Amino acid sequence: MTDKAVITILGKDRKGLISGVTGFLAQGEINITDIKQSVVQGLFTMFMTVDLSTGSLGFEELQTGLKQLAEKLQVEIEVTPFSEYQDHRPVKPRNPYALVVLGRDRPGIVSDVSSILVSMDLNIESTNLTARGDLISVKFIIDIEDKSPETVREAVKQASERVGLDVVVLRYENFQREKRLIVFDMDSTITDDEVIDALAEAAGVEEEVKGITAKAMCGDLDFKKALKDRVKLLTGMPVSVLEDIAENLALTPGTEELLSTLKSMGYKTALISGGFTFFTDRLKEELDFDYAYANKLEIVDGRLTGKLKGRIIDAEGKGRIIGELAKKENISTENIVAVGDGANDQIMIKNAGLGIAFNAKDLLKKISDGTISKTNIVGLLNVLGGEER
Repeated sequence: MTDKAVITILGKDRKGLISGVTGFLAQGEINITDIKQSVVQGLFTMFMTVDLSTGSLGFEELQTGLKQLAEKLQVEIEVTPFSEYQDHRPVKPRNPYALVVLGRDRPGIVSDVSSILVSMDLNIESTNLTARGDLISVKFIIDIEDKSPETVREAVKQASERVGLDVVVLRYENFQREKRLIVFDMDSTITDDEVIDALAEAAGVEEEVKGITAKAMCGDLDFKKALKDRVKLLTGMPVSVLEDIAENLALTPGTEELLSTLKSMGYKTALISGGFTFFTDRLKEELDFDYAYANKLEIVDGRLTGKLKGRIIDAEGKGRIIGELAKKENISTENIVAVGDGANDQIMIKNAGLGIAFNAKDLLKKISDGTISKTNIVGLLNVLGGEER
């Protein structure tokens, strides 16, 4: 006696298909234990597993009834005993992860990624492809079983990068957890520019500033000291120079589309920068950010004094602000996404529920959940699901 069956339905999409099939099963008191339905380019597909043990129909009656229903609905319906699909090996505990791959549309993307996963002996449980213009994303749900998440994440990142794809890897339960606030760095993330370099060039101290920046990146100078030293070199700069730079800031291509869509989807947005409020405040207004944080330049009589006012926002400061925003919004840090490109974004990205390294150096890539390259910033929508909430 067959107690369980697998039902597959395939045909041209039209109204009434789901209600027709499920209505027939309900009349026979057959319990649906699993179901998945989708429509791809007008083609309707549905897969179900059903339990016949409490129903009034046996397997043969189910087959006969659904065959007649298929003719009425003008679809193909196949009914198979569940036992044909069962694997009688010992069941291992599932350890599901979500993997989202982004890239410019081309033949072979799904094949590239599935080959990577097969080479790592990872089972693909589901695949879902979404296109947004010429940007394509593929979401895989994979079972890593007893493998190290860190090892899997790093190997998938490296392999995907070799074939020109961005990738985000996250534990499935964290991926499913609702995200409500998206936090961005400013320089080389939201904007295509590094404001401090533009200021240094205008002040004629470009080489000096580059030297200080290099020392900071090598760890020979901490961020606060480096920032103070660079700002000191700008002493006497007129505000008109800052105005000119602010008016000509180049946004990373796709930024406006990304932020307007995030707002329409109901997300809150924040800008957290190790740069200056003179610029973040402008962007907050222009791009409708809910929050903006940065360092405040001291201005007296229309000129920079070479000093900063208030607290300095460094890597630790960015990390603290993630917690402050969570309290303000009455959410968990797990509901926050952080996107940044530099070393001072490390703590911010670690503290968020989903941390994205944007066009970043290897150091940030290693501690992030995934990477998005400069040309794919809108791909963040695909990572988040891209549906109205």
